Amino acid sequence: MIAVVDDEPLIQSTLVNYFENAGFAVRGAETAEQMRRLMARERIDFVLLDIRLPDGDGLALMRDIRAESDVPVILITSRAEEADRIIGLELGADDYVTKPFSPREVLARVKTVLRRTRAAADPGRHKRLRRFAGWCLDLETHRLTSPTGETTRLTSAEFELLALLVRHPGRIMSRNDLLDVMSNREWDPNDRTVDVLVGRLRRKIEADPAKPQIILTEYGLGYVFAEKVA
Repeated sequence: MIAVVDDEPLIQSTLVNYFENAGFAVRGAETAEQMRRLMARERIDFVLLDIRLPDGDGLALMRDIRAESDVPVILITSRAEEADRIIGLELGADDYVTKPFSPREVLARVKTVLRRTRAAADPGRHKRLRRFAGWCLDLETHRLTSPTGETTRLTSAEFELLALLVRHPGRIMSRNDLLDVMSNREWDPNDRTVDVLVGRLRRKIEADPAKPQIILTEYGLGYVFAEKVA
């Protein structure tokens, strides 16, 4: 079930009809409160969320969603909302689209996120478990286990980025490379999605996120996974 949360009737109806025609079950909500009631009574598998809602900040709803669930979220923003878009990514959004957009673009982004949330690693090509610095990443179940044995929650975007890095330890990965593989998005030098995701991962796996030892920044080039992977 996909939830489209947008108070603009034309945008909501266009997306609902387009996704229904593509074979998805869809529900619409105009306010944050309607979305909260919808989540209470139905299983929601994906959320398209407008940052601006009439009864409050969509970012507050993003925070509430992420506190309860790892359901994928794509933000709907305007070009003037760059700061809010970055905050939304920090809060755990998986991707974003900017207005104006085509329903076809939104569908492509949803399919990209769904692919990475549902895809299991091919045992013939990859080892299922990757271990580094006491951590264990299960490429099939998307489960990350800490050195103390606790499960650390990852959003789909965080998992995809971490999986990509651990598959290429010691290799400098440019932001262009990472963004292209993860989001199928045309490269924009002002796009900070990868940087935000790296920051989120560092806060989860680094002993001191301010002085990272696992995911290092190669200034002007990108990022490198510095730990040995077994």
